Amino acid sequence: MLPAAKIRATLAKPFLPVVFFFAGVTYDIVTLTRIDRLLDNLILLLYLALLGVLIVLVGRIGMTRDLEEADSVPNWHLPGALLRARPYYPMAIQFFFGGLFSAYTIFYSRSASLTGTAVFFGLLVALLVANEFLRDRLTNLRLLVSLYALVCFGFFTFFLPVVTRMMNTFVFLLGAVLSGLVTLRLVALVYRGRPRDTRRDVVLTSLPPIVLIVVLVGFYFLNWIPPVPLSMKFGGIYHNVTKVADAYELSFERGRWFQIWKRSDDPFRGEEPAYCFTAVFAPVDLKTTIYHHWQYRPTGARGKRSFVTADRIPISISGGREAGYRAYTVKQRLTPGEWRVDVEAADGRIIGRVNFRVEPTTGEALELKTITY
Repeated sequence: MLPAAKIRATLAKPFLPVVFFFAGVTYDIVTLTRIDRLLDNLILLLYLALLGVLIVLVGRIGMTRDLEEADSVPNWHLPGALLRARPYYPMAIQFFFGGLFSAYTIFYSRSASLTGTAVFFGLLVALLVANEFLRDRLTNLRLLVSLYALVCFGFFTFFLPVVTRMMNTFVFLLGAVLSGLVTLRLVALVYRGRPRDTRRDVVLTSLPPIVLIVVLVGFYFLNWIPPVPLSMKFGGIYHNVTKVADAYELSFERGRWFQIWKRSDDPFRGEEPAYCFTAVFAPVDLKTTIYHHWQYRPTGARGKRSFVTADRIPISISGGREAGYRAYTVKQRLTPGEWRVDVEAADGRIIGRVNFRVEPTTGEALELKTITY
């Protein structure tokens, strides 16, 4: 067997796509360090550009075949080399979609929490996995344009706050509008030079991605999209928080001998003030306000009563610190029961959550342990 034939036979083996999938995700986890890193964003932008070019080529080649190489259509024919490379376009498109979905899954996972924000993150994970099985469908123009709208939306959602150093509803909606305009321009390039009777095709191709973007904007107002580029690096409840030089000393009740993983108070015992300490990452020069939203559900209210707000305390933060901007809030005399502190962005989306339980004091002196962050 010739070397080329051996290579093709090896690549055709069914286990290799799985190996490549996990290898690619692992590589991205290791190399994609910060969401505000210029090189990472330039690579993603290059992926978007090349993906757009490939989608235009797939669309135009498909329509050229439908028109049977009609000579009457100006500027329609493509160079022979591009036509001969047509069988490889789905593989290249699959590669770029896989790279983008993998990067987004990593970036959004750092901002997602086990709340409503997990919805959009779950969608990204599903698309990352499904991309491995979509190669045979990656010549369907409407599917390609819809997926392209999604990856544009995912990019602008975190890229615009990084470059504008602002994070609010206006910036998010600006990203949604840009995603729609880029997608519509892509469709225009695909159909450029076709007869006027193709307007119906243009509308039918443009409608699904625009509807998708509108649905994703709805996700935003439902707080289902993680508040990228913010992410919670650390959080916990403590009996005392003290700043010493450039570090914070966090004191909590020492656990039993086998609880080597314990790093905060859960449950919280006693009548002393409770400190919620968090570290939230934000890109360099991004200044915004986050909130510690203290909520509780009294003992015996499970299943009968939802959490109610005890306090919502604003904290002004500035980005740049790798381990996150550190801050804490304090609550006095907590009612026994289930408590949680939602760390929220200014628009209400949840960056992270600290769950804990408050139990009555036993009267015994607490043995505290202190860690430094």
